[in-house]
Amino acid sequence: MKKTNKQLHSKRFGDLKGKIDPISPYPIEDAIKLAKETSTTKFDASIDIVIRTGIDPKKSDQQIRTTASLPHGTGKKLIIAVIVPEDKQKEAKDAGAKIVGGEELIEKIAKTGKINFDILLTIPEMMRSLSKIAKILGPKGIMPNPKTETLTTNIKKSVEELAKGKIRYKTDDTGNIHTAIGKASFDDKKLLENYNTFLDSVNEQKPTAIKGSFIKNISISSSMGPGIKVQVQ
Repeated sequence: MKKTNKQLHSKRFGDLKGKIDPISPYPIEDAIKLAKETSTTKFDASIDIVIRTGIDPKKSDQQIRTTASLPHGTGKKLIIAVIVPEDKQKEAKDAGAKIVGGEELIEKIAKTGKINFDILLTIPEMMRSLSKIAKILGPKGIMPNPKTETLTTNIKKSVEELAKGKIRYKTDDTGNIHTAIGKASFDDKKLLENYNTFLDSVNEQKPTAIKGSFIKNISISSSMGPGIKVQVQ
């Protein structure tokens, strides 16, 4: 009998999981090697990390929403959009923004409801106008915000940093943090440096209300690959 795609995927995934100890966490160096070994997609898979924190996601003072600058970037080319007055648009384009506009761009988004960019930046003076499309941007997590430095007074600097590898991250409704720290094509050293930089950033965000352990557990995986438990120091 011919196997379905679902069956083939399940067998592949099962074979990959068989290479991983499901109980004992690995040192991060070994976990990175395993994540790369278990990446069998035809595309250059992302290396993803999930951190389970000890925050109470129902309490606003414990939620985390910030940025981190990875030394080697994530390997993903982001489409950066900027909404600013006309006199600041050339500066945004020169800094590397792919989509730049003003009130006309807001009207276009409001009319079509379409988002064709990964990140949106603006300046404080434009926030009143952006309220018109808040219901479109908000659910996608791209409404400009000072905590993620997408609401800024220095468009040039913010665009350049995002283009070089600055990432945004936040805790989700269950207190987890998800992000990519690179690609399977990265060498182990680059992935390790990105991992350590990201982990340092997360530790710096520990809410003062948490008295016990902040980071409960960590796992790493490639896109569509099995999760690998990482030792928490």
